[in-house]
Amino acid sequence: MSKYETVLLQTVDMRGTVSVQELSRILGVSDQTIRRVSRPLVDRGDLNKVHGALVSTKSAADLPYLARMSLNREAKVAIAEEVAKIVKDGDSIAIDTGSTSGFVAQALRNRRQLTVVTNSAYVASTLAMIPGNNVSMAGTQLRDHDGAAFDRSAFEVIDRMQVDYVLLSASLVDARNGFLVHEQCEVDIASAMLANAGCAIMAVDHSKFEPQIRKPALRQPALKTDDYIVTDKTPPEAFSNLFADLRIRVA
Repeated sequence: MSKYETVLLQTVDMRGTVSVQELSRILGVSDQTIRRVSRPLVDRGDLNKVHGALVSTKSAADLPYLARMSLNREAKVAIAEEVAKIVKDGDSIAIDTGSTSGFVAQALRNRRQLTVVTNSAYVASTLAMIPGNNVSMAGTQLRDHDGAAFDRSAFEVIDRMQVDYVLLSASLVDARNGFLVHEQCEVDIASAMLANAGCAIMAVDHSKFEPQIRKPALRQPALKTDDYIVTDKTPPEAFSNLFADLRIRVA
């Protein structure tokens, strides 16, 4: 695969859909070059072609973890810093495997004496080496694209923990159906964490309130009254009923 093919494929996979004009600007080549370079990728089934744009054939869940962390990075950093204002020294928290959760883990490195349970190898490794922290890795079999565990032992560890907070994430926020994700295992792990947590913190950046081509179909468990929503922009008015009983923190 040529250099241009690699960059083009990575760019489309990260964004889902990109116009030919936008790709031309990103790669610094002509529209004609984009069409020439993308032709073999389309022929192999690595990309789909629609009028004036290229579409990824991968689901959002397939994107490598660090690549997802690079999307809306500034927003996720701001959200992480806001979450770190809620969680205090000595608190206990369960943390899921979302990319925003990775930034929260980094922000929580400034806290001390935390008790943490997570099924994310990235989150566990980020917080485990802080003196005084007590970090439990939930699960033993890690997925290759995000270092997350969803095996039986993950649920056994989570079931034994009682925590002050649970940090959750979502792939999309829908005004009628709430917080949506792509995989059933994500719903199951969120349900297990919520069952043993005093308060939930749902961390979602502004892009999660916008329409998506590959819309997730699975609903995260409902949040309780006075749980937190932490985001980087005030949610649109259409979501006011969904958040009526929740505490909204805008970073």
